[in-house]
Amino acid sequence: MVFIKEIVPKPALSFIANAIYNENYKTLPMKNAIAKKEHEMLVTYSWKDKTWHSMEITADLQVLPMESDSEFEFITEHYYGFTKNDNKTSEYEVCHPQWKYYLVKDHQLKIDFERLYGKDFKFLNIQDPLSVMLAEGSEIKVKIKKYIV
Repeated sequence: MVFIKEIVPKPALSFIANAIYNENYKTLPMKNAIAKKEHEMLVTYSWKDKTWHSMEITADLQVLPMESDSEFEFITEHYYGFTKNDNKTSEYEVCHPQWKYYLVKDHQLKIDFERLYGKDFKFLNIQDPLSVMLAEGSEIKVKIKKYIV
């Protein structure tokens, strides 16, 4: 998995990720909302550069355990990150418990990919995602990086 740009709400996160781990983090105003109904929930994440962008997911309320050999496991069970700086590759460990997931019923994207990521990503404005997932998530810890040859 490769992250092109990560958007976060706090400048300190961008500073540490960019300065120490040579990542491409950007600080933007963000908001989120979770609205629960009888058997489902609506989760909305929004962020603003010059306009607001958002993603909304409608999902079952019941949280499910991760299934072995599933797409969800393949995407979320990565505990190491790698970055390059001055012709050196470094490794860092991301620690968190195994995440659970929610069954996604529907989704809606209001994102201008070209505006956020550049003209090479304009095609995403008219393409549906191949998969949409909602994880329960958790806090994470990032362990100190080490250089590898």
